[in-house]
Amino acid sequence: MLKSDHWIKKMSLEYQMIEPFEENLVRNGKISYGASSYGYDIRVSDEFLVFTNLHTTVVDPKNFDDNSFVRKKGDFCIIPPNSFALARSIEYFRIPRQVTAICLGKSTYARCGIVVNVTPLESEWEGYLTIEISNTTPLPAKIYANEGIAQLLFLESDEVCKVSYADRKGKYQGQVGVVLPRL
Repeated sequence: MLKSDHWIKKMSLEYQMIEPFEENLVRNGKISYGASSYGYDIRVSDEFLVFTNLHTTVVDPKNFDDNSFVRKKGDFCIIPPNSFALARSIEYFRIPRQVTAICLGKSTYARCGIVVNVTPLESEWEGYLTIEISNTTPLPAKIYANEGIAQLLFLESDEVCKVSYADRKGKYQGQVGVVLPRL
């Protein structure tokens, strides 16, 4: 069942599910973040890995070459046309065992041709979320650090799962910073 802002607040207080937690939707000239009706709008930090073909390497998830990207830190990030960047959430997550979350892009960016990859946050996953941001346009795209980038929708089961992400010792458990592909 999809969960409301009251449930999200309760779980964030009880399980420290989202830190820092903003209980109201913040706008004030920013792309919104914080608790919304049935989800939580997360922010993107000021750390970006922007992919480039400068060294004409092949992007291989089994043998990832660090020459595939340029590191960027700042108040915003420009993603080249038809390219993408990796970033991380400002928020740290501790997903309870009976919960899973789904990360979806915000419509403000989607209306500009900027797509955030749909990503699950599995039962008992913990860490900063690595966010994949694609610029599908033929123009450079600007991403604002410390503002909303995506929305999490939370689903709670009436029973706990048999094997959680933590039980499996998932490869992205406890990640800090922007994490590259792992086998």
